[in-house]
Amino acid sequence: MTANRRAFCKLLWRLWSPNWRFDDATYERTAASFDNPDFVEVVIQSYRHRFGYAAGDPALEAIEQRLAAKPRITVPTIVLHGDGSGLSKPESSMKHAPMFTGPYQHRVIPVAGHNLPAEAPKEFADAALELARAN
Repeated sequence: MTANRRAFCKLLWRLWSPNWRFDDATYERTAASFDNPDFVEVVIQSYRHRFGYAAGDPALEAIEQRLAAKPRITVPTIVLHGDGSGLSKPESSMKHAPMFTGPYQHRVIPVAGHNLPAEAPKEFADAALELARAN
């Protein structure tokens, strides 16, 4: 990843959002952030932590403990899932539905993949505005 971070991340974009036809200019605007000297270390730590192979930030441990208790989520929620995601099928996000005890919607966005703000900006913005109006 250190030697080929741009090529590797571009491959991930293609795998995770196979229907998104982004151009080189779009990719390069984000790829500039991959040049950060901490990028590789931060990404690897993030995945290690996500999968339980590394400790998180001790300053956030109290929050981690609260989240580990799986509290019910009572605020209005809209879950968006791209039907074209190369990471997971839309029904995979339904496994968390019982955690939501407030108003809850699960919306599948046809064709879109993992990067919904870029691939389906209208649907993404509409959901955010709908939630803002609900509060």
